[in-house]
Amino acid sequence: MRVTLWGTRGSIPSAGPETVRYGGNTACVEVRAGDGSLLVLDAGSGIRRLGTALAGQGRRIDLLLSHLHMDHVQGLGFFAPFFERGAEVHLWGPSSTDQRMRERLSRYLSPPLFPVRIRDLPCALSIHGLTEEPFDLGPFRVTAGLICHPGGTLGYRIEEGGRVLAYLPDHEPALGVKAFPGEPEWTSGYDLARGADVLIHDAQYTDAEYPEHEGWGHSATSHTLAMASLCGVGRLVTFHHDPSHGDDALDAMHAEACGAELPFTVVPGCEGLSFDV
Repeated sequence: MRVTLWGTRGSIPSAGPETVRYGGNTACVEVRAGDGSLLVLDAGSGIRRLGTALAGQGRRIDLLLSHLHMDHVQGLGFFAPFFERGAEVHLWGPSSTDQRMRERLSRYLSPPLFPVRIRDLPCALSIHGLTEEPFDLGPFRVTAGLICHPGGTLGYRIEEGGRVLAYLPDHEPALGVKAFPGEPEWTSGYDLARGADVLIHDAQYTDAEYPEHEGWGHSATSHTLAMASLCGVGRLVTFHHDPSHGDDALDAMHAEACGAELPFTVVPGCEGLSFDV
């Protein structure tokens, strides 16, 4: 699998001179299999540039949403393949007991918030609600599971060619726990991330910031490292950077994370980074 990060920021886009190296776009990750099959994880503002790169290619695109908070769907209306007649786009996301995915997304992709209604998009669009049963998308084996974040949020485990990528972009596994980590079977997201070659995981707060944001659905750096260690991952990619953290602050957080001896590699999630799993 080849992974490219098109947006790594959390909460709100934060473009500016202080975020040039890590990037200011919100969550969007491209995953390509060896045969060229494509998955897109989340549709934050980073998806606009990805859509421009994909325009006119005429291949099927599967877009998996972790949840419907604005920073993860705000780029949908600017995704070029949506406006290509005949383009085949499959949109996947968390199921709901009271509204279908199409109805929930229509609350954003419709006036007064957006000028084009989702029903009027010219592409061949299919919208699917997900369960926690594993399923296949071409060469990918995808497992979705609910994780600890407000609003019905999914994490993903993606397997292809014997390699495993885990994607938990908004996650607070330490919530309500006296000491973290605890037992694996009681840890949110453990089954999705265990033994993953690469884990992309929420690392929004410093340890000093976390107490003021407990319950907001995001992790302190120490929680992220503990989660990666508990799950026995090979590489940790930090993600969902706080909009108030400029490049220098994120450099300091990364240096602190790498200060201790760890059984895995820590890679700071920078917009534009590509790597193989």
